[in-house]
Amino acid sequence: MNADDVAACWEGNAETWTIYSRAGYDLYRDALNTPAFLTMLPPVAGLKGLDLGCGEGTNTRAVARLGARMTGLDIAPTFLRHAREAEARDPLGIDYVLGDGRSIDFPEASFDFVTAFMSLMDMADQRQVLKGIHGVLRPGGFLQFSILHPCFVPPSRKNIRNDAGEPVAVEIADYFDETDGRVERWLFSSIPAEERAGLTPFAVPRFHRTLTTWVAMIVEAGLTIEALGEPMASEEMAEKEPIVADTRVAPIFLHVRARKG
Repeated sequence: MNADDVAACWEGNAETWTIYSRAGYDLYRDALNTPAFLTMLPPVAGLKGLDLGCGEGTNTRAVARLGARMTGLDIAPTFLRHAREAEARDPLGIDYVLGDGRSIDFPEASFDFVTAFMSLMDMADQRQVLKGIHGVLRPGGFLQFSILHPCFVPPSRKNIRNDAGEPVAVEIADYFDETDGRVERWLFSSIPAEERAGLTPFAVPRFHRTLTTWVAMIVEAGLTIEALGEPMASEEMAEKEPIVADTRVAPIFLHVRARKG
């Protein structure tokens, strides 16, 4: 699958994704993943940042509220339309740019940091993307990104539940199958069944890599890993939002921060 195919998938997802994620149905993001990401993020007030694969801009805006001067880049025009409309309603000084992560079209050393919320695993040619990130970072700048955990969410994963429906284990397979754009089709699981029946599932192209490959690509790009995170829901959060309870069995997300020397 090439970048044009990836763009077509995400443009096809963008309208429904925006509506339902903004309506609060992306519980993994809102209850766990983004809060953990922001907790791990170093101070960014006054810094210039790039959000790579910004989507409809919710996470970009969260970083901007921490005082950063943000630019968002995405491959899907509909996502960017929604992001720009949100910026017009409530300005945070964010610029949104249409572009492909494989060819980040900014001058060398343009940014103090780059964020990528759950986007790198869906991009073709991640080696090239990481090299491009290195190029636009200033010396001493950092990249922080989140992805599906390659060890615990490989191409095949199944939650094992007890008689009460509670997650107690995870079955995984195909970890070493480094897929290049295998399309996975799903909807946010918290969308009510009566609404789900009338929706077209998202078509999400996935470029799974092993943990070994991720580390190798980061190092080859000239970045040094300095922090990792594996968000786990608290007991209180798992009780309040049972959907995220499986993160207490094994992590679903991996957060990585790497710095340009």
